[in-house]
Amino acid sequence: MPPKSSSTMPRLLVRSSDIHAAGCVTLDAIPKGRRVLEYNGERVNKATADERYSGRPVTYLFGFGSSSEVIDGFGTAMFINHSCAPNCETEDIGGRIYIRAIRDIAANEELLYEYNLYDSDIEEIADCYCGAPKCRGTMYSDDEVKRRNRVIARRKAAAKK
Repeated sequence: MPPKSSSTMPRLLVRSSDIHAAGCVTLDAIPKGRRVLEYNGERVNKATADERYSGRPVTYLFGFGSSSEVIDGFGTAMFINHSCAPNCETEDIGGRIYIRAIRDIAANEELLYEYNLYDSDIEEIADCYCGAPKCRGTMYSDDEVKRRNRVIARRKAAAKK
């Protein structure tokens, strides 16, 4: 079998995941630095997305940059699960979001990136079940965890008054 050219995208499969429901697995080895796929879907403003998914615990929304838009995921990338020990990361190139390998990934390995969720309602929970040795226990970004802790502390202080 001839070697794959550097421009060939890996073959991917959506299947059951040990982390959460379905996950995206590569059927081919992926070298570090390789772009794996694009996170695509309808682009909607955040208010529309909030309305569309009000009361629904699962979304495939992807916020990026300082844009007032999010991507309502539709495609293979929406099945890439969160991990505190990821093998991929996202990159924004001209407003398009790509998933890129941050280390060599073996064939049959699940693709994972850190979601770094942000800008959430304080009541929303985003527990992490990745099972990584240094799992943070949440899919929220470090900055979001700090923001949420400040809000909770202010609410507790206000309740004592």
